[in-house]
Amino acid sequence: MSRGSNQKFKFTYLMRIMLEKTDDEHALTLNQILEELEKYDVTAERKSIYTDFQDMTDKFGIEIIKEQIGRETYYHVGAREFELAEVKLLIDAIQSSKFITRAKSRDLINKVKSFVSDYQAGQLQRQIFINDRVKTMNESVYYNVDDIHAAINNNVKIRFMYYKWDIEKKLVPKHEDQWITVSPWALVWDDENYYMVAYDEADNKIKHYRVDKMMKIALTEEKRAGKDLFKNFDMAKYSKSTFGMYGGRECLVKFRIANSMCGVFIDRFGKDITFFPVDDEHSEFSVNVNVSPQFFGWIFGLGPEVKIVGPADVVKELKTYAVNFLDNM
Repeated sequence: MSRGSNQKFKFTYLMRIMLEKTDDEHALTLNQILEELEKYDVTAERKSIYTDFQDMTDKFGIEIIKEQIGRETYYHVGAREFELAEVKLLIDAIQSSKFITRAKSRDLINKVKSFVSDYQAGQLQRQIFINDRVKTMNESVYYNVDDIHAAINNNVKIRFMYYKWDIEKKLVPKHEDQWITVSPWALVWDDENYYMVAYDEADNKIKHYRVDKMMKIALTEEKRAGKDLFKNFDMAKYSKSTFGMYGGRECLVKFRIANSMCGVFIDRFGKDITFFPVDDEHSEFSVNVNVSPQFFGWIFGLGPEVKIVGPADVVKELKTYAVNFLDNM
């Protein structure tokens, strides 16, 4: 390619150079800017660069700051559409979201990094990690959200198959070959998972579904039902009362459960759980949990098919909590 053949892209390349190579702590002299342009086979006069800088500020809102240091004059991008702290916040949200898969998290983070300079992106790279917390294994959840939004915007029902975890840690249909048809009204992001809140006309009941367990979503031509129920519906209150979080001191707790309850614990603690069979219908496993009254309340809510068998002090504390609870009845 001959030198100067990319002249018509000069402004675009100059904008890229300034956005990628400069920030509040890194600047370029005019000679350095001209050298960067030459890498794109672009030549430029100094006067045209000044004009382009003014156009970037006036037409695109990209502030180019001029700074004199000794005998040299430096130029760098000032305010950006996203500040570094804001990009860090977005990345933290992506990393902590269980409904976004690991692969999609990496893709999104790489895109978000384009909002800052190469130097700032380097700082982020040292901070970025996808930790050991549970991430959804259903890659389609990213697109399920779009389908649900489309159904809400078009005021139609959706049909789908709902899945659950089995003892082999595989997602299987909750009810074999059974399709669910409901009227979606909202998406709730709670406890780092996405839930769809919908009206089930057949049961005349409001229900919620984990989006990453919804498969084969299809929009129907039937209009949504349940408008009157959701007219004054307090979504925040519903979310708070339906999906709970708990905290407390961390402890390795041993459980004995009916195999049918395995999905509850895979959802909470991830697929690294190792189940040891006790008999044909029950298994045991140990996980680190935060022992607290909220945790005990969660256990009670799971019913008699879940039992804590160790350590002894946690079993004793659970019994004491149960006795005190009953004494208050």
